[in-house]
Amino acid sequence: MAGKTIKIRSSGGGEFDCYLVTPDAKGKVPAIVLASAVHGVDKDMRSIADEFAAAGYIAAAPDLFWRTVPGPLGRDDDRTKTRSQPRLQVIKSGEADMADTLAEVRKLPQSNGRAAAMGFCFGGPYAILGPKRLGYDAGISCHGTQLIDYLNDLEGVTRPVSIMWGDQDHAAPPPVQEAYRAVPARMKNVDVNIFPGVFHGYMMRDNKKAFSEDMYKFSMGRALALLKGLRGEGQSRRTA
Repeated sequence: MAGKTIKIRSSGGGEFDCYLVTPDAKGKVPAIVLASAVHGVDKDMRSIADEFAAAGYIAAAPDLFWRTVPGPLGRDDDRTKTRSQPRLQVIKSGEADMADTLAEVRKLPQSNGRAAAMGFCFGGPYAILGPKRLGYDAGISCHGTQLIDYLNDLEGVTRPVSIMWGDQDHAAPPPVQEAYRAVPARMKNVDVNIFPGVFHGYMMRDNKKAFSEDMYKFSMGRALALLKGLRGEGQSRRTA
């Protein structure tokens, strides 16, 4: 179960790197596509992908910044301040990459055609955009940024979406958290979990200030529960 970096042909021209790891388990299984934080597909992202594969799922993490500054960047690298700007435009461009990655993992012999999008920080909006219009069957956002701009995109989504923050997350101030807290009452497919005393970036082990082992386990458990629900026989969404 060794991960490898593959090249994916972009539907808009060019190609981008994607970290891919497949499980040792036999049979057809769902996939999870990880939309990274602004640091890119670093060791934290690869470790999370490896953990999903160890649990029996296909995991892929595309480089969503190949058009600006490709590759993983360290936390002290000043290029992280510019590679995702203008943010809404870069997120929009990444929609094609998330769709192209989904198409690629569906080609794998182990794929049952179903997949979840899991976003972190910058990648958080894809937890909504994936089920909304990119063909994903579920979405998970961990300490997602810019989500207030995508609140209206939840309308009409019927597939499961899980959104998680810490209540000390500077990227999701109280008005944003309160706006999302109100969603589950009218949308039973959406759950929102806000953890007391937890900071932005709690999933990233390399972020010594913010990482929370308890919240990491909770979030991974939530994602694994959604993936388990995508295992169903006879529910393939494989494209032709």
